[in-house]
Amino acid sequence: MDTGLAGKVVLVTGGAGGIGRSICRYFADEGANVAIHYHTSSEEADLLANEIGGLAFYADLRTQNEADCLIDDVVGKMGGLDVCVANSGFYPPNPLPLWEISEERWSSTIISNLGVTANTARSYLRYAALTKSGSLVLVGSTAGIYGESGHSDYAAAKGAITSGLLLSLKNDVSVLGSVRVNAVAPGWTLTENKLEMGLDEQVMKKAKATMALKKLATPDDVAHAVVVLSSDNVSGHITGQIVEVAGGMEGRLI
Repeated sequence: MDTGLAGKVVLVTGGAGGIGRSICRYFADEGANVAIHYHTSSEEADLLANEIGGLAFYADLRTQNEADCLIDDVVGKMGGLDVCVANSGFYPPNPLPLWEISEERWSSTIISNLGVTANTARSYLRYAALTKSGSLVLVGSTAGIYGESGHSDYAAAKGAITSGLLLSLKNDVSVLGSVRVNAVAPGWTLTENKLEMGLDEQVMKKAKATMALKKLATPDDVAHAVVVLSSDNVSGHITGQIVEVAGGMEGRLI
């Protein structure tokens, strides 16, 4: 199936991370010109850019001004911007119940997920309002749909992305013409970081307990869903929707 993405300019925030790399590669496979955003992973972003023929762009998306500059920079250097994937985020490594999560960690997690996504969306949609076309894909998490013990801060941020923010933006852009906003919510995904840290069999058993497909997702699984939603040829009449990439998960035990 022709996705129609050949020659399109695509920005992937957090493009040098585990899921981000797969998203960038699949867009490149479709013939898109890929802008790889990074914050701390400059070496990884440059290596990926060389691999897929894209360009790497730095920005701290916690700041609205830097998000604006990122969009301006991509448009200036690549001639436009057709698709934006708001993938960048941060997962706190230490699980803690809410009453042990400090105000500092809570605020940091919210701005590094919900704030970063909102800043990215605001800057991209300001550009799309001029072109009257475009596709924005937000990357949430099943933590935001089913909750996640020990990460209420992360779950709250991701939940806001795939509920109030997604549905509001879908309605906001309805006046612009052919602009669509959708979201992908990955579940347990086998990124390189998870594999390097090792997998606890008991944890994995609990993670898969409510899945119809008794396996964890791969970054490629997530990337496929993002590319499909981004394509006007394939998903041109789809907006305001969440695609869960979670093996049919119906809840969480952990």
